[in-house]
Amino acid sequence: MSLSRVEGLPGAPWDRPLAGMLDRITVHSELLEGNPLGDPARRPLYVYRSPGVVADGRRRYPSVYVIQGYSGQLDMWLGHSPFEPNVVERLDAMFAGGDCPDAMIVFVDAWTSLGGSQFLNSSSTGPYMDYLCDEIVPFVDERYPTLAGAGHRGIAGKSSGGYGAMVVPMLRPDVFGGLVSHAGDALFEYCYLRDFPVVARQLRDDLGGSFDELLRRVREEPTFNWGRYGAALSLYAYACAYTPDPDRPGKPLMPLDVSTGRIVPDVWQRWLQLDPVRMAEPHADELRNLRRIYLDAGRQDEFFLDLGAQAFADELTRLDVDHTLELFDGTHSGISHRYPGAIRELVVALR
Repeated sequence: MSLSRVEGLPGAPWDRPLAGMLDRITVHSELLEGNPLGDPARRPLYVYRSPGVVADGRRRYPSVYVIQGYSGQLDMWLGHSPFEPNVVERLDAMFAGGDCPDAMIVFVDAWTSLGGSQFLNSSSTGPYMDYLCDEIVPFVDERYPTLAGAGHRGIAGKSSGGYGAMVVPMLRPDVFGGLVSHAGDALFEYCYLRDFPVVARQLRDDLGGSFDELLRRVREEPTFNWGRYGAALSLYAYACAYTPDPDRPGKPLMPLDVSTGRIVPDVWQRWLQLDPVRMAEPHADELRNLRRIYLDAGRQDEFFLDLGAQAFADELTRLDVDHTLELFDGTHSGISHRYPGAIRELVVALR
């Protein structure tokens, strides 16, 4: 099914005519069946084909997989901010204007009822990296005129999606040959550690010292209060991804003692082992073999992910890994206009 062909003015808050095509698909994941959180195995998938792909079925084209940030869901890519096109419309305008070689852009859903998966395999959430690499990628390659092979396939994302975009090619170089990370989670002591005392106080004063009470309230309250519960829920979700408890399916090992707020050193160390900055050196060969690495972040990022991008880039420089880092005036939000140019960087390299 394609997006509706609705005539609209620039800035109009409804779907604009696309020069390319957007297929909205539902897939069934065998790997996500019976996942510990009981989340659906049926997932939406969007596949955008640029105008040249629509017109010419004989050739094959590179593909870029776009993954969402924490708390994101797939239909948000079609949402409009005031007076702005959505991400799909921005990409379509780039391709229609001849500013990028033809390609396929695949928007992947890895939502969980905790808000995200970090695109890792975890016994507390499910095998989301395998779902992406071993189910979604073959599904697309079998049905669309893609150039098969990691050297023609890239991955891009922001925030938690940027984290996945950095980490998955290191762990699965057989699948992806280039990456774009917009303000991806990195340098964990800056982007995560600052929330530990905040969450410890909230657990003590408002939640009876229990993450189970947090989850109960999130499930039962009629609206989600991000200011009240966002830090605690995201910390819990990250723990499920980074340090699942092998003895309690669906539960994590927490990196802080909920009764005192003190760091649990061995658990925190396991988190740090999954920090892209620390992962770079042991995966230097995989990173050197990538055809394009593009990083960016806003200089005023509230989670200090500009520093994370710099730290990751510094490691890449030290390891003689070719890359681009761009810092721009901006925060963690309102940066969707950065997607098209970065994806163009990938497509050009992956042809």
